[in-house]
Amino acid sequence: MNRDSDQQAVANEATAASAAGGWRRAQGAATTTLLLRHGQTDLSVQGRFAGRGDIPLTSVGVQQAVAVGKRLAGRSVDLVVSSPLRRARDTARAVAAARSSPVVVDDDLAETDFGDWEGLTFAAVMARWPAELTAWQGDADIAPPGGESFAAVARRVNGALDRLLAEHAGQTIVVVSHVTPIKTLVCRALLAPPAAMFRMYLEVASLCEAAWFSDGPAVLRSLNDTAHLRGT
Repeated sequence: MNRDSDQQAVANEATAASAAGGWRRAQGAATTTLLLRHGQTDLSVQGRFAGRGDIPLTSVGVQQAVAVGKRLAGRSVDLVVSSPLRRARDTARAVAAARSSPVVVDDDLAETDFGDWEGLTFAAVMARWPAELTAWQGDADIAPPGGESFAAVARRVNGALDRLLAEHAGQTIVVVSHVTPIKTLVCRALLAPPAAMFRMYLEVASLCEAAWFSDGPAVLRSLNDTAHLRGT
């Protein structure tokens, strides 16, 4: 293969990668989202489905929220936006208090509605709804009984992100939410399918950082970062 052929092959590979959504040099300043899961709750300790139930943080969860606030105090943050649920709002307030910032609530950042599974353990759901649980794990369009599908969650969470990117371009935003919304945004950044959510683990009060560029690409800079929780 001659030099011209080599150059053409490289160009073809670059074009194919771009068309497939692969890596390419991004243009312009990124909008940075610091995706923060709320602090510990009684249901998270017990490993139960925690969706729309408006449960508070535990005393440890409060300490974790304060620790995150201290961790982010040195970052330049333009906005703190939160799910409407209490456990997220209280975590967001601790982050905002470290910089005297207001908290903006966005209802579309709420956790999945788990319907009849709310408050139950995975084992209890498997015992009572084995077929429904298996179907739910295999298809983002299937919802728990009386609940909400991951596809429905993705539509509202991605809508919330689109608004933030449009209204706060080039800024740094702390997004305080829950497991499913955060995993949804991580999947979007990675161009990963919804099934990838089942292969991610997010600790309470963990941080994921993603940068979003105006011409389309996104970069996931960290996942499940809990360095600030040492000693809590």
